[in-house]
Amino acid sequence: MQIMLQLLMVALLVFSCLGYMLLVRKKLSLPWEFIPVFVFSSIACIVFLGGLAGQLFSVSLAVLILGLLVYAVIAFHWMQKSAAISFRFSFSIFHVAFLLGSSVFLLMLLQNKLTHYDNFSHWAIVLKVMLSTDAFPTPAADLIDFKNYPLGVTSFLYYICRFAGHGQSVMLLAQGLLIFSGFYAVFGIISERRRFLLYAFLGLGLSTLSFFNITIRITNLLVDFLLPVYALAIFAVVYRYRDELTRACIIILPLAGLLAVMKSTGIIFAAVGLTYLIYTWLTHWSKPVRKNMLAVAGLLCGAFLPYFGWSWRMSTVFHGVENKFDVSSSGLQNMDQAKTAEQLQDIVSLFLKSGTDLTTRPAMGIVAFELLAIAASIIAAVVFKKKWHLWKVLLALNLVLLLYYAGILGLYLYSMPLDEAIRLAGFERYASSIVVLFVGGLVMCATVDLERSFHVQIGDVSGYRAFKSVKTKGYYQKGIMACTAVAIIVLLSEYNGILTIAKSYESTLPYQIQTVTGDRWYESGREDNSKYLLYATDTDEQITSYYMQYVGKYYLYAPSVDGICCFYEDNMDNLLGGYDYLVVVESDSDGKRLLKKHYGIDMQEGIYKITRSGEQIALTLMPSPLPT
Repeated sequence: MQIMLQLLMVALLVFSCLGYMLLVRKKLSLPWEFIPVFVFSSIACIVFLGGLAGQLFSVSLAVLILGLLVYAVIAFHWMQKSAAISFRFSFSIFHVAFLLGSSVFLLMLLQNKLTHYDNFSHWAIVLKVMLSTDAFPTPAADLIDFKNYPLGVTSFLYYICRFAGHGQSVMLLAQGLLIFSGFYAVFGIISERRRFLLYAFLGLGLSTLSFFNITIRITNLLVDFLLPVYALAIFAVVYRYRDELTRACIIILPLAGLLAVMKSTGIIFAAVGLTYLIYTWLTHWSKPVRKNMLAVAGLLCGAFLPYFGWSWRMSTVFHGVENKFDVSSSGLQNMDQAKTAEQLQDIVSLFLKSGTDLTTRPAMGIVAFELLAIAASIIAAVVFKKKWHLWKVLLALNLVLLLYYAGILGLYLYSMPLDEAIRLAGFERYASSIVVLFVGGLVMCATVDLERSFHVQIGDVSGYRAFKSVKTKGYYQKGIMACTAVAIIVLLSEYNGILTIAKSYESTLPYQIQTVTGDRWYESGREDNSKYLLYATDTDEQITSYYMQYVGKYYLYAPSVDGICCFYEDNMDNLLGGYDYLVVVESDSDGKRLLKKHYGIDMQEGIYKITRSGEQIALTLMPSPLPT
């Protein structure tokens, strides 16, 4: 019965989203490439604003029901007309290929579970709190250490998981929808829809982004990959509607709004996309001037509404709560106390060394695509006598690259805690995000330049002759085969990597902990106030890095979780007496000996209830996992 109800809710969710997509298709006459990302972003922003207003569940339910009503009305009109005349979907080769490819990866995500450190330190635990309480976290949420991370993407994940189920695979699938809808939108930059070479070339370029995405793979809830993908989607919308800025502003509004509240650095990527919009507006000045000016001004105000709403929440609801990356606590105002001049110099030195290290993926990507872009521009101008714009975009993206790296350096110097800044914590992830934007922007521009270079521009209407000669047609066909083959090889490599992660899950720490504790969800989101001590080996610094403790917090839904890798015999009673439960994640010979000697138990993986009677400590093995 439970499974049938869950399937029913999934079906309702699908039809609700489909209703919105069909409505957008009819009212805005958008190409299908832009519709999913527009709908998903709009839902995310609406749910986010509902969360700010304290009506997270009510707004989510209203969004679901309204979408179903829209679908019902459209379906009724279809039946009235006996044919879906108003909504025709032309399944081109590209659409079929993208749908199949995306489905393969989305289905693969359903076989994966969370393993990344930051899922348990923030992204997943925040989502779990939201799903448990049907509200944004408050300062009283002791489970969450970093409360100032924006909840834009998490709001969309909440919407999907609230109705489709709160399993980790559903969480990953929901985020996958955002990622692939963003990639789908990027293909909207292509106007010559009958030129499959353009799709193959752009697909090849975008597939290479997975090479720079190893540290932020789609098998986690980190948003570092979403940031550049959404910025690229904004680029595609602006270029496609460069002569219809009002329509471009309408489409970009939810994309930029969501992008600004994806992460603290999301405002940077939103600013990059909106800067390109303003540049396009100023260079494509056309009538009606007043209408376009109002559209751009409205977009800028509306796009930053979620950001300012979140900032307001941080300054009011979380007033006085110290958070990670607070400049006021460790940055400019207290710089002398936070970091010494020598420490600042060490950070700058390590930053420059890491940023220019050609053995790292981000540095390799920058250098490789710099050279490719320069070579392509020269060949196009000298050999083919074509005026490509690639070199202009290369200069612009290099400026963005420098400004971004300068901003990240400032983050390490003036905002990030010293223990993390001194080792450039998360640097490769931050760098990978901007490299994805850099490479993706170059590939998109090269695709447009290639589109303009065809001898005959056929658009959506068949021309008398689409190629200059039979010879050039042969080159065209070989180009399609080469680009498609390489893209498939690259994507297969990514697929195998995700498959390997899924198959190795049982060897991970989250699996070991969940096997012992279960995944606990409590009514009304009440936290388990019991004190837990987790015991395991410190393999890969899983305890000293606090990884095990964060994973334990997530599965136990308890804020008081500590970790230990060995017992000190003289202090065992005093240590265990301060906790309610001992959770043995991994046992070892020394631990077995001490627990047998002092408490008469055979140490095995499980949960032991700690009882105190005067100075006596007793351990009792509980059912594992404990019922929720």
